[in-house]
Amino acid sequence: METVIVHLMAATICWANQCHPALIGPKTPQGTFILQHRRTSDPGYGGDVLAFAKDDTGVYAVHRVWTLKPKQRRLERLRDGDASSRKDVTDGCINVMPSVYDELVSCCSKSTIIIEP
Repeated sequence: METVIVHLMAATICWANQCHPALIGPKTPQGTFILQHRRTSDPGYGGDVLAFAKDDTGVYAVHRVWTLKPKQRRLERLRDGDASSRKDVTDGCINVMPSVYDELVSCCSKSTIIIEP
């Protein structure tokens, strides 16, 4: 099983010796967690997420880029090569491109995810 590493300063998610841009937020929790593939009927998530933590405010997960508020320009920010434009975007979840999410689900459901500064 692959270990998944999120680098908050670089706003990237990495596994299998490849890194991909990610959107993160100020509430993205740091630490070591286990990814759990879960179904969701909430709009904007594509039917499933990879949950990794929970607190009083809800569940934190890696998921397809959420685009229900176009003014946030999440797709454009995710494509931006400047890591600073990918930070402070989410409420704590980690957003990735749909193709990256599909790869992650295929290889790494139930894997360890390490979120570090």
